[in-house]
Amino acid sequence: MQFRMIIPVLILLCGAIAIAGCTGTQTPPASPTQGTGTPVTPAGTGVPSGTLTTVPTDVLPGYNMVTVDVGEKDYLGIIPVTFQGGSGMNSITKVDIKLTRADGSVQTATVGTKKGDEVELQGTRGTGSERGPLDRVEVWVTTNQAQTFRIVDVLREYRSRG
Repeated sequence: MQFRMIIPVLILLCGAIAIAGCTGTQTPPASPTQGTGTPVTPAGTGVPSGTLTTVPTDVLPGYNMVTVDVGEKDYLGIIPVTFQGGSGMNSITKVDIKLTRADGSVQTATVGTKKGDEVELQGTRGTGSERGPLDRVEVWVTTNQAQTFRIVDVLREYRSRG
């Protein structure tokens, strides 16, 4: 009789241990490394072409999570930036974009906070070569709690027609 009770109790105990090990919450890393970690030289200081780098971006809290896509630079040097929305789009009040061109000049823009809002930035246009100058695009979002996060920091390369 006791042997019959031990087997179900052991099965329930093993099941409880397996489930308890799988229910923990994972915390995201403090700052994912999407770049090299080397800060860019401030614009206007004569930055030579090709020395732009990215830095790690901030992690938005889950309730503020949004996506902003930075498209590829086309052969005319235009870089599209599109607000894609997300679960936290109602808490985002402002989306700022900063373009640092290969020649060191800076352009800023603001994109709307409705899904599909887009802005086109005029990046550095190449000379038709396969590989051309790099431009750096940073995207900053401001929440309704007046917190600002850098969520995108990417380099965009000139792409020829061919």
